[in-house]
Amino acid sequence: MSLSHLNPSVLHTNPAFSQGVRIDGGSLLVVGGQNGTDAAGDIVSDDLGEQTVQALRNVLAVLAEAGADQRHVAKLSIYLQAGEDVTAGYQAASEVWGQHPTAVSVLQVAGLARPDALVEIDALAVLPE
Repeated sequence: MSLSHLNPSVLHTNPAFSQGVRIDGGSLLVVGGQNGTDAAGDIVSDDLGEQTVQALRNVLAVLAEAGADQRHVAKLSIYLQAGEDVTAGYQAASEVWGQHPTAVSVLQVAGLARPDALVEIDALAVLPE
């Protein structure tokens, strides 16, 4: 399995994400939407940064269960409650995710399935062979 990060010279380059990710070989892991919840299912805080940190820890837990980590993620989708400042989420994400740029989509939505959730994150990863 290998991931090739694609950043065409005709597009803006950002160190936080890749414009595209090519996947060769391996098995696909789909990580369902993760909120900022603890092991009991409780939201950890009403702060976007703290919820983002926990949501990413939850994504990492699913990856680890499958024998993978951030390096194997081809794409993250991040859904923010409308009106939330994406900057707080980005700052918190770098603490947990580290320097592992991937393709990413960030959307502000009218609401999430859980009313007290400010963020939901899902991922597509390629499992190591």
